Amino acid sequence: METKRLKSIEETLVFIENEQSHIDITEEHENLLRKTALACLEQESIGVACEVNILLTDDEAIRQINAEFRNKDVPTDVLSFPMADITKGRINDFGNDSDPDEGLLVIGDIVISVETARRQSEQYGHSFERELAFLAAHGMYHLMGYDHEDELDEKEMMEKQEAVLKELGLRRA
Repeated sequence: METKRLKSIEETLVFIENEQSHIDITEEHENLLRKTALACLEQESIGVACEVNILLTDDEAIRQINAEFRNKDVPTDVLSFPMADITKGRINDFGNDSDPDEGLLVIGDIVISVETARRQSEQYGHSFERELAFLAAHGMYHLMGYDHEDELDEKEMMEKQEAVLKELGLRRA
C-alpha cells in the first residue's frame, strides 16, 4: 500500500468565499481569517499541509444551512463541517480526506454569518475583527475534533481559541 505524501504546513490553503453583501469584507479581513486558521493548525502541531474552506454568509443563508444539515431552523454564528478524522488535534486516519492533486489534508468547511459576527462584536464590546477571528478559531477547533458539550471540554476549547486570538493581538474588551 502506498503512503500518501502530504506537503508541509507552510503550503496550507485557506480558501475564503464571501457570499454576503450586508457588510464590507476587506482583504485585511480575509488575511485575518487565513492567519487565524493557520495559527490554530500550528497551535495543534498539525504538521502537514491542509485545505480549509471558509464561507462568509448572512443570517438567512446560515439559517438555511443549519436547517438542512442540523434540523435547526435558526441562524447561528458559525458552523463547521469536518471532513478529516481528527480527534483533539490528532490526525487519526488520512483515509480519503486528502486532495491527491495537491497533496493536502482536506480538514473541512467553516460557515460564518457575518451579520451575526457584527451583532456579537457590538454586544460583547469588542472589534468586528476580533469576533470574526474568534468564530474562525471556533470553527477550526471543531474541524480538529474539539467540542464543548461539557464544561471541561468547553473550557479547553475556549482556552485554545483565546490563546490564538492573543497571539494575533486580539484581546477581549
